[in-house]
Amino acid sequence: MIPDVRALVDVEDVRAQVDSVLSGHVGELRSVLRAAGPDAEVLADAVTRMLSGGKRLRAAFCYWSWRAHGGRPGSPQAHTAIRVGAALELFQAAALFHDDVMDASDTRRGLPAAHRAFASLHDDWGLVGDAEQFGTSAAILLGDLALVASEQEFSGALALAPLPRATQARTVFDLMRTEVTVGQYLDVLAQATPWGQDPDADERRARTVIRAKSARYSVEHPIVLGAALADADEEQLDACRRIGLPLGEAFQLRDDLLGVFGDPRTTGKPAGDDLREGKRTVLAARAVRRALLAGDAPAVEALRSRLGVRAMSEQEVADLAATIAATGAPEDVEELISVLSAEAFDRMENRPWSEPARGQLVALAHAAVDRRS
Repeated sequence: MIPDVRALVDVEDVRAQVDSVLSGHVGELRSVLRAAGPDAEVLADAVTRMLSGGKRLRAAFCYWSWRAHGGRPGSPQAHTAIRVGAALELFQAAALFHDDVMDASDTRRGLPAAHRAFASLHDDWGLVGDAEQFGTSAAILLGDLALVASEQEFSGALALAPLPRATQARTVFDLMRTEVTVGQYLDVLAQATPWGQDPDADERRARTVIRAKSARYSVEHPIVLGAALADADEEQLDACRRIGLPLGEAFQLRDDLLGVFGDPRTTGKPAGDDLREGKRTVLAARAVRRALLAGDAPAVEALRSRLGVRAMSEQEVADLAATIAATGAPEDVEELISVLSAEAFDRMENRPWSEPARGQLVALAHAAVDRRS
């Protein structure tokens, strides 16, 4: 049975507390924007929409890692952990605003992506100039606003913390932001690199991008941050890294499968959206490799020529997904998810974490890799 993510994140009111912090921050942002002029408040609406649909998994990993390393609910430090979790959610919002621009995504969580929404506003308002450029510019600035908000929330959370704790947490947070930015560039580079001729090289690039761009900031760094907030020592922090990285990689591999085979009613994205966007995933590389080994020339040609064709019809997308499925690549990726997850779960089993934190972290880990949305 797949764990109920919402129920897990609701334990000890983590979601409600994080949402309260986020709501307060957006309220402050709205006041600043109003003071700047009536035309700016629409930016706060866009930030609110981006923040409203998240699962809060990153915040939950941070909080329950803090609890696992000795944090006590109801203490002043608990609010610090919640605020750092909110900073993680704001950073994710910034990354998503920018990522949607770079991927030219049409939707995010079932709604038009910010750059598409603002392009539509350009037309609705009868503005002059290029609507698409207006939308892109607005989305970039929205990402910047969310990034500023993330930094404000993180700094505020640790303003009164002991210097060693604040320094240790700041080191993790800064590394996370740098790695995601570099990982985003590596993703852009991978998208521009000739693809499909050497599946092994394609997969190596894909996994490098996964680790830098997604795995560490989705799971590893939130777990390490929580431990750092509880004054964990270097051995404990290293153990969190060795748990979080394979778990984070499995999390992103699951996302890649859902990007092709997921149900739009639960993923919030059209089926096969990753195929139109031409995502250079492990799944795609494995499909090419298997097709080459099988001597399936039509499948190889379809994968090389159709991946990334935005004009594909729904039927063409379904056909390409079926081609990938027929190679056996999804089973390969499922196996890789299982191997990486097992590595993480074995290491979690060996940690001297007390309940309920242990059970919560294990359940959150299962939710991350077994999810269907």
